[in-house]
Amino acid sequence: MSGYFRPLVQQGDIRVPGALPLAGGALWFTHAERLDRDGTSEILPVRDLPTGVAERLAAPRDAIAGLDMSRPHLMGILNVTPDSFSDGGRHFDVADAVETALAMVAQDVSILDVGGESTRPGAAEVPVEEEIRRIEPVIEAIRAETGTAISIDTRKAAVAEVALASGASLVNDVSGFTFDAALAPLCADTGTPVCIMHAQGDPATMQQDPRYDNVLLDVYDFLAAQVDRLAAAGLPRGQIVIDPGIGFGKTQAHNLTLLRNLSLFHGIGCPILLGVSRKRFIGTIGKEPLTEARAPGSIAVGLAGIAQGAQILRVHDVVETAQALRLWGAVR
Repeated sequence: MSGYFRPLVQQGDIRVPGALPLAGGALWFTHAERLDRDGTSEILPVRDLPTGVAERLAAPRDAIAGLDMSRPHLMGILNVTPDSFSDGGRHFDVADAVETALAMVAQDVSILDVGGESTRPGAAEVPVEEEIRRIEPVIEAIRAETGTAISIDTRKAAVAEVALASGASLVNDVSGFTFDAALAPLCADTGTPVCIMHAQGDPATMQQDPRYDNVLLDVYDFLAAQVDRLAAAGLPRGQIVIDPGIGFGKTQAHNLTLLRNLSLFHGIGCPILLGVSRKRFIGTIGKEPLTEARAPGSIAVGLAGIAQGAQILRVHDVVETAQALRLWGAVR
């Protein structure tokens, strides 16, 4: 049976007989929607899913950077740039960046995502030397203060190599490992976990009329193919995180389609990272032009993703999101 399979996610301590856990976590499913590129779909009970599909949807995910993927985690955004769309310049000073990082750790952030190159729409590429100059002292200083996992948000092998030597433990590539051919071998050789994100185009051009045949299935196919490619290059599948890349070469309609059907991506068999924090569509739908005032909308969309089994939520508004996640967990 061909097609794509989206588990219909449920929650609660009382499970229907025959229900399977979603990715080894607390959520579960009894049925899945089979989707095809011809536009047809049907709902199937788990017993009727093809061999291997149910197992991949249900199997526990391996720990990533020491983090248990059976529960959701917060990734705190730390942009050490002068021009990021939401917080550019705020953490450009090393001392300010470290202070912010430690405040995030105090809110139970599991991963600190340090980036030295803005990937906002229209952003220009930053030279390697400048990107290293921005991130190296920050990662070294954070690592000296805390054992919390650190992610390096970069597309470039030379930057990642310095970051890993300075104390980073995960590489988060917004290009999905398409920008620098040397980055995947570096991660494989060092045994470094990675996050593959989907983006159509580069930051300078990605919002110039993005188009897809089927955004949901096109993004799925890209991520599945890249996971296979990195696995063939020597990276264990269990150490790969996937990110559908909300807002990266996508219209509002594209973003909403991906978010409504996020559970489909569990079929790849990797943990899912979701980054929606303060994105433009949240401001448009939520009628909030100021990026720094979009915490309520960001939290609403983020929790909707967690309810579909996303394991990592990448956020700016750590205090507010951490509080919301604690309450979501308490009443789930």
